[in-house]
Amino acid sequence: MDLKNYLLIDDYQLKRFERIYAQYKMLYEDPDNCSPMIIVDVSVDGLPTWEERLADPLIMLKAELDTLRPHLEIGDDCVPTVRVQFGTAQIPAAFGCELAIPTNSLPAAKTHVIKSSKDVYKMKKPTLNAGWYGKLKEYTEVFLENLSISIHIQHPDVQSPFNNAHLIRGNDILLDFYDDPDAVDALLDLVTDYMVDLIPYLKQMIGGDKEWFFDWGALWKGTARISNCSVHMISPELYKKHVLPQDIRLMRAIGGGRVHYCGTSDKVIDEFFNIDEISGLDYDGKYHDLWDLSERAPKRLALLQYVDIKSPVGQRLIAGDWPKKRNIIITTSAASIEEGKEIFIKLKSSSNG
Repeated sequence: MDLKNYLLIDDYQLKRFERIYAQYKMLYEDPDNCSPMIIVDVSVDGLPTWEERLADPLIMLKAELDTLRPHLEIGDDCVPTVRVQFGTAQIPAAFGCELAIPTNSLPAAKTHVIKSSKDVYKMKKPTLNAGWYGKLKEYTEVFLENLSISIHIQHPDVQSPFNNAHLIRGNDILLDFYDDPDAVDALLDLVTDYMVDLIPYLKQMIGGDKEWFFDWGALWKGTARISNCSVHMISPELYKKHVLPQDIRLMRAIGGGRVHYCGTSDKVIDEFFNIDEISGLDYDGKYHDLWDLSERAPKRLALLQYVDIKSPVGQRLIAGDWPKKRNIIITTSAASIEEGKEIFIKLKSSSNG
């Protein structure tokens, strides 16, 4: 299967992407004078199953390119990127957790290697090719061999210190915060140590600019995204005491990045804002208000929110009622390429007054 010419980026698209990269960089370098970025997703029919993609890197790569094609036709602000998709439990797998592959889905943690909180003191930091990371390197090499230079590789999913610790220990970690907080700190410290080593290794593997990284179809300042989904299960006070210091340590060590948070707690988001090295935050718009967060977020930090264009928020944006904050990324979806073009034009026009 020859994929180098499967999805061609012509000169017009190359010039358009150069402008888009510059616009993304303005979100951080000139937040008062930048423009909101708009990404419109359209579902692709006929993609191979995840079992097929996980068994063959060329099948996975072709599926990634097929998913990218609608964005080229719409002409939105999605950058030309693909990703080796191995799911959210790659770091737990490196620590020894067994993975399960549900039907037509990505791998997930099946077992938790820490049965008692005291077991953490027996654990050692894994090697950089532990778990699925040897396979990740093989897939990445195939991607690099079969991609044109105009298509980039997104950063692999590394989750976060607490998300990974939660999968390694299981739900008992929620009790450990009260019964054995020192063990929680020890586990978080060990996981963070591993991530400090791992993320530069992965960044070097996929190549690209050392100060910028591709993720979720956008260009971000820094080197990686951390996903703090499990923070939803603890209080903001526990996050601030036990987890925030590790998030800060990790972000400082790797050169910054962004945070993903799909929880409901509003107070903990303000703690994320205390991480000087984060450049962006995406969150669940069902629980958090774009206009309110735009007032609270530091100027340096870009916000990303998915918006259903038919929802009150979507219609408000279409009508031109945008937050004063300019460094915003809006993702939405459309039923077809033509509808996607219309949505993109409407949102782009309304965001620029």
